[in-house]
Amino acid sequence: QGSSRVDLCRVCYARNTLPRLGKVLTADTMNANVKKVDYAVRGPIVQRAVQIEKELKEGVKKPFEEVIKANIGDAHAMGQRPITFFRQVMALCTYPLLLDDNKFPEDVKNRARRILQSCGGNSIGAYTTSQGIDCVRHDVANYIQRRDGGIPSDPDNIYLTTGASDGIVTILKLLNTGEGRTRTGVMISIPQYPLYSASIAELGAVQVNYYLNEEKCWSLDISELQRSLQAAREHCNPSVLCIINPGNPTGQVQSRQCIEDVIQFAAKENLFLMADEVYQDNVYAEGCEFHSFKKVLFEMGPEYSSKVELASFHSTSKCYMGECGFRGGYMEVINMDPEVKAQLTKLVSVRLCPPAPGQALMDLVVNSPQPGEPSHQTFMKERTAILSALAEKAKLTEQILNTVPGISCNPVQGAMYSFPRITLPERSINEAKAKGQAPDMFYCMKLLEETGICLVPGSGFGQREGTYHFRMTILPPTDKLKTLLNKLKEFHQKFTQQYS
Repeated sequence: QGSSRVDLCRVCYARNTLPRLGKVLTADTMNANVKKVDYAVRGPIVQRAVQIEKELKEGVKKPFEEVIKANIGDAHAMGQRPITFFRQVMALCTYPLLLDDNKFPEDVKNRARRILQSCGGNSIGAYTTSQGIDCVRHDVANYIQRRDGGIPSDPDNIYLTTGASDGIVTILKLLNTGEGRTRTGVMISIPQYPLYSASIAELGAVQVNYYLNEEKCWSLDISELQRSLQAAREHCNPSVLCIINPGNPTGQVQSRQCIEDVIQFAAKENLFLMADEVYQDNVYAEGCEFHSFKKVLFEMGPEYSSKVELASFHSTSKCYMGECGFRGGYMEVINMDPEVKAQLTKLVSVRLCPPAPGQALMDLVVNSPQPGEPSHQTFMKERTAILSALAEKAKLTEQILNTVPGISCNPVQGAMYSFPRITLPERSINEAKAKGQAPDMFYCMKLLEETGICLVPGSGFGQREGTYHFRMTILPPTDKLKTLLNKLKEFHQKFTQQYS
């Protein structure tokens, strides 16, 4: 076939005509790994929600007036107002002539000047170094040291990233190797955030599932990690363990003892640890507290702190900031082999640098207004109000969902989501399967069509066989969240009756 194509090309060249050949890039010839990628958070449900929004604008009559998107952790899209200090500094960074405007407090101007002086040509539009702006990396290291009670952090171990996602994918690229039974196995929690499964699929690595314990508030059991690891070693080489704390989509907050147990397990089994800590300020439940893996690792002493390889991640997108669109983040690497670290620096240099505005915003998160500075009082008031409202909505979501027969919701200890279990009638399960849909996808699609509420089915995050869930954010304003929950309650009762 190849020679006939060559012959055809020669004939066409002689006749000065173009050969009639098929497309170079087709569904059959494209990268097969890309076709395996699935990202439920922006999947078919969300695509249909966008269509419905267009239909509503065009005047199509629906049994609702708006689509309520509770599918993604996008705080500002849900109505959360930006932190004043952040936006003031960003305004000055992007339009430096405002530095002469007396409407802006002096601490805002000082932060903006410091960031601009670290940029090429004093412009946030210039490329930065690939690892990130030097003064920002120093500020991140100082923040980590304060957060972790004085445990040192080296700016040279800090890499600024395009959101936490960029850092996570970069580390997975470094770890991915081998073929067949030597292929890298990546241990991820089920339920999980689909970034992990999608990245593993794209890289051609092996997804190794370990299940969180729903009956114990989505806790992590070491015995389950051991089971998962032993089973995976039959067909791949598990070399990395990913942890999300606080949890997405499950909202659990790990105890210090649990983190210590995980570190011991990683040390014993020689696993690289990845700690996704983007929700570290989002802790609501009484008795729960965020502990960073870095802090616990070093408190366990040199037997562990000098051995266990760890990459931890943070972002401007979550917590009280909600600045998703700026794509700011960082990762800190601990105990990384110097030769590998040199390769990491080379790898990040290929994409030149993370967005400079995202780096600037990350700096403001880790170097926020201090007591005595003009912006401190307003900053603390806004930060406290946002986190208090989220804590109230976490409790409200749990309470209302647990009044619905057939819905069971664990306490939302942290993060921005609830992941309730739903009991579905057998008829609905059979109808879904007949349509080639997961039963909870069928449920969520019907919910969207009848109420305008956009949630993500649990099948997009992974769940134990025979169980069904959905993920919803707690981000909508309280009044809209109450409306959403009451509509959901009515729909579930109607759905159960219809298919019983």
